[in-house]
Amino acid sequence: MPQFLETKDAFKQALKAAGDKLVVVDFTASWCGPCQMIGPKFATMSEEPEFSGVVFYKVDVDANDETAEEQGISAMPTFIFYRNGKKVDNLTGANEAKLRQKLRDLK
Repeated sequence: MPQFLETKDAFKQALKAAGDKLVVVDFTASWCGPCQMIGPKFATMSEEPEFSGVVFYKVDVDANDETAEEQGISAMPTFIFYRNGKKVDNLTGANEAKLRQKLRDLK
């Protein structure tokens, strides 16, 4: 189950700790319908053997607005992919097939 990163410091530490592993962060909101639809699928992906080398996190844009703002989040859900602490790609929208493809392409 993906952990929520509740502060900007937690976010930075998580990216640093992952090293050269792919990190995907789901920027979500409790009031966002599409976020609630894709959330359980994102959690399932985090436990699938195919993505065992990928680190999954979530950021609630209301609870951790500082990180959401710093990352330029303007729509939810937005998935941002990082490697070595740097953004390498992103996906906006609750499209499970596209999310799976991005994970396969980037892992």
